[in-house]
Parts: sequence; C-alpha cells; structure tokens
Amino acid sequence: MCREHKILLIIDDIQAGCGRTGKFFSFEHANIVPDMVCNSKSLSASGVPFAMVLMRPELDQWKPSQYNGTFRGHALAFVTGAAALRHFWSDDKFERDILRKGRIVEERFQKIAAKARENGFEAHEKGRGLMRGIDVRSGELADAITSRCFEQGLIIETSGHSGQVVKCLCPLTIRDEDLLEALDIIEENAAAVLK
Repeated sequence: MCREHKILLIIDDIQAGCGRTGKFFSFEHANIVPDMVCNSKSLSASGVPFAMVLMRPELDQWKPSQYNGTFRGHALAFVTGAAALRHFWSDDKFERDILRKGRIVEERFQKIAAKARENGFEAHEKGRGLMRGIDVRSGELADAITSRCFEQGLIIETSGHSGQVVKCLCPLTIRDEDLLEALDIIEENAAAVLK
C-alpha cells in the first residue's frame, strides 16, 4: 500500500527492536522492508543514551559534514553498541535464546490467562519473543497485579490503551532462575487478584 501511494514506510522499533521480539528488528518476522527505522533503548547495551535512524541510502539527502552539532553522537554509546552487536549478534545463539525464554513466558502467561478465564475474567496472552503481556481487559486489575508484584520486589509495568496489559519486558540476558522467579511472582499475584 505504501509503495502504491508513494508513502515512506517508517518503522518505530525503539522498544520492540534490538532483539526484544527474538529477531534483531521486530519487523523481520513479517519480512517487511521499511524505508526508515527508528531504533533506541537497549541499542547501546549499557544504558547510555543512544538512538539512531536508519534509512535507505537514496533517502539520505545530507552531504558529508553538512549536518552536525553537539547532539550528534555519543562516543561511549557507539563503542558499547558496536561491542554488543559483535558479542550478541555475531551468530544466531542469542536470538535462539531469546525465543526460548519467550516461549517460557508465553506458556506461563497462557496458563495465568486460562486460570483467570476459569474464574470468569477475560484475559489472554499476547506478544512475541520477550515482549509479552497478559491482557486482563481492565487497567484497575492490571494495576492491582503489578502493585502486588512490586510489594514482592518485582518491578513490572502495564501497557495498552487503558493500561490493561501486564507487560513483560525483562532483560534479554536474564538468567532462567530469575525469569522463573519473576513468573512465579506474577502468577501468584495474578491468581490473588483474578480469583
């Protein structure tokens, strides 16, 4: 449709990119080739600010040194980002591990959602890779679950148009035992709220 109407396809991969869904770019799952990609968040791999816009070469209208300023580039972020790309993305091992952990979260979230439905609540699991959530159809219910989780030391947020999704965005490098402990906390508190 974009090609037909001569519209640039710009993908916002700021939160969903850098492996969050299993592939480096989230749109790779759909075999989409965008014109531009916005990327940030875990791009620097060490928490230092780093964002970039990738574009097809023919869209780049800047000449060398034509556009610069103090806000262009963060040397430490470039170094850590390059090191992270070499370390984590030189083969498919990291990608496969993210997808494996994502299946663990998916199965547990499906179990939690099924239990909620047994208790008369509308709930379903959604997402891809390690970007997953449980849609409980109510921001109040999702807040109650995440608040209880916080009391047990787990920081987890909500998303969705009314904050109705309990969202999992754990570190991609999370150890299995930490992931399972977090899922136990979510399951216990979701059960308490959705009983």
